[in-house]
Amino acid sequence: MSTLQIPTFLRQFLTLSAINILSNVMVPIAGLLNVAFLGHLADIRHLAGVALATVVFNYLYWTFGFLRMSTTGMTAQAVGRGDEEEALLIGLRHGALALLLGLAIVLLQVPLRQLGFAMLSATPDVEAAGQTFYNALIWGAPATLINFVLIGWLLGRSHSDRVLILTAVNSGANIALDYWFIVRLDWASAGAGLATAISQYLMLLVGLVMLSRDIQPKQIQASRRNLWDVSALTTVLTLNRDILIRTFALISTFAVFTNLGSAFGTIPLTANAILLQVVTLAAYFIDGIAFATESLAGFFRGQGNLRQLQQLVPIAGGLSLVCGALVAIAFIGAPDRLFGRLIAHAPVLVYLKQYVLWLLPVLGFGSLAYMFDGYFLGLTEGRILRRSTLQAVLFGFVPIAVIAWCLQSNHLLWLALSLFMAVRAVSLGWQWFHHHPRTGVSEGHH
Repeated sequence: MSTLQIPTFLRQFLTLSAINILSNVMVPIAGLLNVAFLGHLADIRHLAGVALATVVFNYLYWTFGFLRMSTTGMTAQAVGRGDEEEALLIGLRHGALALLLGLAIVLLQVPLRQLGFAMLSATPDVEAAGQTFYNALIWGAPATLINFVLIGWLLGRSHSDRVLILTAVNSGANIALDYWFIVRLDWASAGAGLATAISQYLMLLVGLVMLSRDIQPKQIQASRRNLWDVSALTTVLTLNRDILIRTFALISTFAVFTNLGSAFGTIPLTANAILLQVVTLAAYFIDGIAFATESLAGFFRGQGNLRQLQQLVPIAGGLSLVCGALVAIAFIGAPDRLFGRLIAHAPVLVYLKQYVLWLLPVLGFGSLAYMFDGYFLGLTEGRILRRSTLQAVLFGFVPIAVIAWCLQSNHLLWLALSLFMAVRAVSLGWQWFHHHPRTGVSEGHH
């Protein structure tokens, strides 16, 4: 490789990362304004109800996050091979799967609502507000899941600029409709749900208009005969199953962490929730780097460009680690100033300071784990991701979490979460080093 090629690849990586981070940061901004509109209503139950229902939707939509993840890696590899027909087919197959799943959610909305709210505890008036929000938002399910595929497909083609436009459309529409429905029309939680559902359809419409300029109807007609190819569908379903298990294990670890912390009392629960908010904030930046890693790993894999594939991990890993460490160091260095903006309750602030150091291992190891997630998603190595996450749950998190519960120790609970991240980072790093030193791909790649 000539020396001129390294900066070109590096510039592309940094550009993709920056645009992805910008797209990611728009999501919590829209969420915060949504909370602000509801928080200024006379009755607080609407805000509490929306927060309750959001837990149900997080589980529901995060479960189908594989639609975005598998689309990116498979599309990037097809683009790297120069196989435009296969890239289109991947988008169509995943799009059809997303549509079927979205329609199934709409059809099963009543049992899903009963199951979801049965698992959560709230006063009847808060639950009623939450169900009102759910009843409005659930109609957006088909658009939400198809948008996962749309974003995944665009990321796979390294079109992060288009993803930024779509995210801006979604967030902008959501904020404007939230203001109109909640503040002007006083529709409260129903207005919040309706605003989010409509903005998802608007995003889908803009996305389809974008695609119609690149893809001709005759290309879709020509590809249709291969759409239901059995071996291709089997590959899609196997990969999606592995990513689904990995994602579910990840969500459940954080859910168990929160539940165990709640048993220690209100102050520990609140402090842990605020520290997890910092972890979430860092994740928006780290994920931007992971998405860029995913796009380029798949592209280089498809090209058979093993040298650039090898160079990608040290660059992406270094940038991720710096990003995670900087967020942790900022909060460790200025806890009063930064946490003081999030909470005014003095006992919580005092308690927080005893645990703020745990951000360093959680974000340090976590930043590397998420970068490796992106790398192996780009290679469509779902099996490696599934195995690594289950190992981290069983050998990293569970043993120490059980001891933390028995001893009622919040420090041990944070150690359990740190070990969960560490086992994921180390096991994925070992897989990369063991399988990828010379060839850039593992022997067992399908």
